[in-house]
Amino acid sequence: MSVPPPARVGDSVAEIDTPALVIDLDAFERNLDRMARFAHDTGIRVRPHAKTHKSPSVAHAQIARGAVGQCCQKVAEAEVLVHAGIHNVLVSNQVVGAAKVARLAALARHAWIGVCADDPAQVRAYGEAARRAQVDLHVLVEIDVGAARCGVAPGDAAVELAKLIADTPGLSFEGLQAYHGSAQHIRGHRERRAAILTAAQAVQLTGEKMGAAGLDCRTIGGAGTGSFRFETETGLWNELQPGSYCFMDADYGRNLDEEGKEKGEFENALFVASTVMSAVAPGRAVVDAGHKASAIDSGLPTVWRRPDVEYAGAADEHGKLSLGAKAAKPALGDRVWLVPGHVDPTVNLHDWYVGVRGGLEDGVVECLWPVAARGAMT
Repeated sequence: MSVPPPARVGDSVAEIDTPALVIDLDAFERNLDRMARFAHDTGIRVRPHAKTHKSPSVAHAQIARGAVGQCCQKVAEAEVLVHAGIHNVLVSNQVVGAAKVARLAALARHAWIGVCADDPAQVRAYGEAARRAQVDLHVLVEIDVGAARCGVAPGDAAVELAKLIADTPGLSFEGLQAYHGSAQHIRGHRERRAAILTAAQAVQLTGEKMGAAGLDCRTIGGAGTGSFRFETETGLWNELQPGSYCFMDADYGRNLDEEGKEKGEFENALFVASTVMSAVAPGRAVVDAGHKASAIDSGLPTVWRRPDVEYAGAADEHGKLSLGAKAAKPALGDRVWLVPGHVDPTVNLHDWYVGVRGGLEDGVVECLWPVAARGAMT
């Protein structure tokens, strides 16, 4: 049984059933346009990260504004994108396991497919699958630029792996994957920039050694919503992979600008619509959106434009609101808009996007998009 959408096209925002994942289309499109202008003005490629939105509808909107394609983390996400007509997809991750690698190679019959490696065994598996499928896979060497997650050491080790890729039939050496994930949420502007400048030293060293070995890095990719300007400043990265910029969330909103202010250049465009389901106690109300409706790994959601109301705790199906001393007590059935702490896992909790045009107070439902890659973890 498929889950029906929580609204119909033409409904008012007041008619959206809750909890629901709602896109403010006006803010969303301004975010896409802002990144597209940055790419145009700097001459840098943008490959947005589909692990954020898991939606071909969003991907097509980004590509229509000049994005070169999409990146994602899982083969299953890539399958959803390719089957929906996205013809350029990078799995910006390592793929391990014969079944998954075979599925990845099969996608290359229909689209440009890239993938990352940090181990010779991965390269050999990619090559064998590509030969069996009679396709060409584009492989990037992932280097550890400071995140201490995946990635081979910068420099000579990366060059040796790139040589293996270049010498393996069925594979094309594409370049470097240099994403500093843990830098994205370093709050201080100066400290965040310093982390990327340190990463840049690893990228420059590796790039120089690649050139000396006769290896051409067509792509040096990475960067995220919290750091993409810094990577661009270095002149080393030629492809950016931001994800959250299209929606934004409460956690990214805590990053500071040069003046030490929480002032993001992108707008909150993704919300969890909730309804007050209980308001019997003084100073407290309860909404119908708990942590099954909004991920809490990066903190609790915030209440949209209500500084006098705090989302104070989450259970499975309940969200507890703490009311300030002067806050108007909400009534049973009142609508409360929540900004997720982390958009990516929040999206993965829902089956549908409800796209609203005209704002969250007087807007109208314009579209319903399935979260097509929900649960695509393999």
